[in-house]
Amino acid sequence: MSIMSAKIVHISIDRDWRDVYDFASKPENMPLWASGLASGLEPDGEDWIATGVLGTVRVSFVPPNEFGVLDHTVTIESGLRVYNALRVVPNGDGCEVMFTLLRLPGMTDEQFAADAAHVQRDLEALQNLMEI
Repeated sequence: MSIMSAKIVHISIDRDWRDVYDFASKPENMPLWASGLASGLEPDGEDWIATGVLGTVRVSFVPPNEFGVLDHTVTIESGLRVYNALRVVPNGDGCEVMFTLLRLPGMTDEQFAADAAHVQRDLEALQNLMEI
């Protein structure tokens, strides 16, 4: 597979990075800000299961860590595995939350732009939850 183009979608959040990481790293909190998982996540062994527009998906998260890494792999029913790199990085008294969006093969410019806008809305939802 050739290298996919990528776009870093990010937002600044005026809250300590550890608080943001602690909240965002809990799969049970993801439906509150990650609209693609709005149906909720149910534990299934070490993975989590969600049902949404893509059907039933399996989500595998990296273990909790001290580096702010929230990476997760989403496997859709077709077997396609999509790696999602998500980071919470200290920035002064607040933090940056960054999602690396990869352009999947066959994705049009419009689809890629729509995915980026979707991720931006999700990060804004996280920001709104964390800055209250």
